[in-house]
Amino acid sequence: MSSIIIPTLKYEDAASAIEWLCKAFDFKKHLVVEGEAGRIEHAQLTFGNGMIMLSSVRDNEFDSFQKTTKAVGGVGTQSPYIIVSDVDSHHARSLEAGAKVVLQPEDQDYGGRAYSCLDLEGNLWNFGSYNPWE
Repeated sequence: MSSIIIPTLKYEDAASAIEWLCKAFDFKKHLVVEGEAGRIEHAQLTFGNGMIMLSSVRDNEFDSFQKTTKAVGGVGTQSPYIIVSDVDSHHARSLEAGAKVVLQPEDQDYGGRAYSCLDLEGNLWNFGSYNPWE
């Protein structure tokens, strides 16, 4: 059986987050469903053959189990690792878009090169060239 894992995130301003994620990290819009007053009900962004899903914060049962980084005191409880071919150029792109780099690009003991940064709402993202499947 084959499985695909797709991380999901919540944003207070999901519309702005979508634009920023596409600019800073080179995600592509796959599907964006807008609700009332520009609220994002559901969005799918792709990066190569990977995907994330996100939405605006809502007052529903699901959101009682998933919070924004801000809602839990500014510390994330998960962080995606995304494989990129050129860590240094990806790092430069994210800096240009205003990402807050928390771990500079560095060669890793286990192989590859990686860096970590925070997005505009404080979610932690990790980008690296190490591919555990290879």
